[in-house]
Amino acid sequence: MNQLSVPSNQVVCGHYSKSEYRVGVVDLERYMVDELTHIEPEIIHFFADGMYGRQMTLIAGGVVVGKIHNHQHIVVISKGSGYVMTEDGFMRYEAPFTFISEPGTKRTIKAEEETVWLTLHTTQETDLDKIEAEVIAPDYESLGGDA
Repeated sequence: MNQLSVPSNQVVCGHYSKSEYRVGVVDLERYMVDELTHIEPEIIHFFADGMYGRQMTLIAGGVVVGKIHNHQHIVVISKGSGYVMTEDGFMRYEAPFTFISEPGTKRTIKAEEETVWLTLHTTQETDLDKIEAEVIAPDYESLGGDA
């Protein structure tokens, strides 16, 4: 499998298959949690009628492995820039930028500068544990099919 390298402000990767990415990103996340000293990003929660927003502020140079979402949702990058890798490849995002995130996507984000990333989900729930159970897949296998 090709390796992910994060020197300085660059993301370097070779060509990889969907299954290689999925194995690699789960391994990276496990390594980050088990082996590295890490700083949790600042999180702010927003609730509106039928909607939940989760805003994350990443520090400059910080790397985050996101969760697997069950449903399509909106992502708003309101500040900063960085590199984002998914099983479809990698690209650089710069605020302001808004996009639709597809179900089953798990991202690795490397912030070039302080970056504010907001996800917006439709839900009637206001309990954070229940929201997570509703919108987050615990692993790729739970998605079923070829999500």
